[in-house]
Amino acid sequence: MALAVWLGLGLAGAGQAQAEDQVCVIDDAEREVCLSAPAERIVALSPGVTELLYAAGAGDRLVGAVSFSDYPPEAADLPRVGSYDRLDLEALLALSPDLVVAWAGGNPEQQLERLPELGAPVFFSDAADFDAIASSLERFAVLAGSEAEGHEAAERLRGEVAELRARHADSVPVDVFYQIWESPLMTINGEHWISQALALCGGVNLFAEQSSLVPRIGVEAVLARDPEAIITGGMGKADSTWLEAWRDFPDMTAVRRDNLFFVNPDLVQRATPRLLEGTRQICHHLEVVRERR
Repeated sequence: MALAVWLGLGLAGAGQAQAEDQVCVIDDAEREVCLSAPAERIVALSPGVTELLYAAGAGDRLVGAVSFSDYPPEAADLPRVGSYDRLDLEALLALSPDLVVAWAGGNPEQQLERLPELGAPVFFSDAADFDAIASSLERFAVLAGSEAEGHEAAERLRGEVAELRARHADSVPVDVFYQIWESPLMTINGEHWISQALALCGGVNLFAEQSSLVPRIGVEAVLARDPEAIITGGMGKADSTWLEAWRDFPDMTAVRRDNLFFVNPDLVQRATPRLLEGTRQICHHLEVVRERR
């Protein structure tokens, strides 16, 4: 019976506006999401989405999240609805959400398709760069009724990104290999937000031309391109063991000059406002590279 009640809270067509009795925004799948009133019970389906909702001033509306949603600290206390790659639909629906914010690039497509059928409005989020992060903050704030806080957070992010871009506009380029996984060895292409963060600091992603967003490569490919710097987030906030493996190749420029750098993966591998902090770390590392030439 609860599911039947929800059926009136479905999705609409296209456009971004606030109708007479509705709040409407366009999501990252170019679908219009309309609610009869600002959401009061929101479930987030990725750790990054959880961060974005808190940053948009919607934290007090969150009633559920997936595993590893650990920032800000209070997010750790939210009821869990499975993992980003395997949702617990029963637990999710038991929370009676009036809005579900999905990760378009990571949640199981078949499970997401069921949610509107069950009457749970879904916003598909797929922020891919700083502009999209700022836009997400504003749109989430509209849906949660926290417009002032969301707009302020978005404008602050835009301003700080512009300042960082201007500061490094004339920086000498640095050839970088960014490692996001060890086995299999994985990196990012030029469309990934981490690659865009590198570019903002004057870094050149040596695998930018790859077709896959997160391509698998071989060690030989890295050696052939001879990066001047290697950056990785490792498997944890303070785990830099992946870098040590590269010391087995002392003739590589990055190793010879000791340009092996670690960044907290939470600051770069989630498309949230904290990406700015991670980008500042990357910019600092690349300045060290230039000093060691």
